[in-house]
Amino acid sequence: MTTQALHPPILETRFSCWPEESACAAFAARLAHSPLLFPSTFIALDGPLGAGKTTFVRHLLRSLGVAGRIKSPTYAVLEPYEVNGRAICHFDFYRFDDPREWLDAGFRELFAAPGLKLAEWPDKAAPLLPVPDWRLQIEPGEGDARHVTVHAFTPHGVELLAA
Repeated sequence: MTTQALHPPILETRFSCWPEESACAAFAARLAHSPLLFPSTFIALDGPLGAGKTTFVRHLLRSLGVAGRIKSPTYAVLEPYEVNGRAICHFDFYRFDDPREWLDAGFRELFAAPGLKLAEWPDKAAPLLPVPDWRLQIEPGEGDARHVTVHAFTPHGVELLAA
């Protein structure tokens, strides 16, 4: 595998700061209302434990209309949702020891199908994951603040950033 395949070129980057959780919720709500999110988008979420990856996903799923309990897929690896006939898959690869587990679990088919894919700890499944449209990096700051970097790796990701 080439370095290019392991590290695709970044087409565009945006930086922001969420001073508190309500800013995370507002960002997620804006993203949820983008008509470009469907039929298919893949967002990889990076950051240390406790950075707010799952919190962001919960706000996004709520904004998309997911009702009921939104569980972290840390143990199940995948939590699937459907809203208005649109598939949403929330993955957490934290417990993966070998990227081939991704293949064994049949996730290739899920990523090939239309829908929104959200993956925490994507590096644990690399290099088998497809190139994400976005890589959302969340880093803890002072207090409740989070420093956020969004890298767009695909033309679709660049369009999503512009929207």
